[in-house]
Amino acid sequence: MLSRRNFLGLVPGAVVGTAFAPSIASACQADTKLHPAYPGQDPEKVRTVVGASHRDLDKVKEMVTASPALSRAAWDWGYGDWESAIGAASHVGRHDIVEYLIANGARPDIFTFAMLGNVDAVKAMVAANPGIQKLYGPHSINLMRHAEAGEDRAKAVVEYLKSIGGADIAPTNLPLTDEQKATYVGKYTFGKEAGDGFEVAVSRQGNLTFQRSTRNAVNLFRVEEHGFHPGGCPAVRIRFRIEGGKSVAVTVHDPAPVVTALRS
Repeated sequence: MLSRRNFLGLVPGAVVGTAFAPSIASACQADTKLHPAYPGQDPEKVRTVVGASHRDLDKVKEMVTASPALSRAAWDWGYGDWESAIGAASHVGRHDIVEYLIANGARPDIFTFAMLGNVDAVKAMVAANPGIQKLYGPHSINLMRHAEAGEDRAKAVVEYLKSIGGADIAPTNLPLTDEQKATYVGKYTFGKEAGDGFEVAVSRQGNLTFQRSTRNAVNLFRVEEHGFHPGGCPAVRIRFRIEGGKSVAVTVHDPAPVVTALRS
């Protein structure tokens, strides 16, 4: 049995290491700054890489090289409209970005295979899961739109999806006149803190949009009188209360009521 004195005599560095340990720890604590979500990935980096995956291969390469796990990143654009980096590249037809992400660990799904023109994979997935072709991807974009984004290389997928049906069903979106849209446009508040509010507006494309001040605007799909769902989230309802021909309040249901905001 070694006594503590004998042990320290055999390991001279033990005393020195013990003496310096507190100062080393202090230095590390002083120099280290972690983002609030750590050890989860930095939300800002996740949002950026998913956004870049729609259009910017160089930016995606830069970010994934620095942090390879970002190849599998996914971002919630609002109310559960989750979009992965590979999902973003898939619905806009960016074969190059998709292939780079897969090479670095991204997980392809039926929407990716449809865009890439891998008809055998799409057929196998439909055979294993009948009806899967009816599912929507991010932002309520259907499977046929993904296949069409693949252009020439995905023609066989387009023809196959036409033959089985169900892949080209658009989400319900009842028409709105400009006058009806104006009924809802405005700002709504539910608290006193910064960000405690929503804004309803009309986009350049003519879509009615809904935005919390701290987040991105989302497109609204009209599904009932004065009731909408945000793109990609058909279970969510955004319902307006109308008085005197004008909206005075809006309530978000998911599916139970979450928050009511009054028109400012």
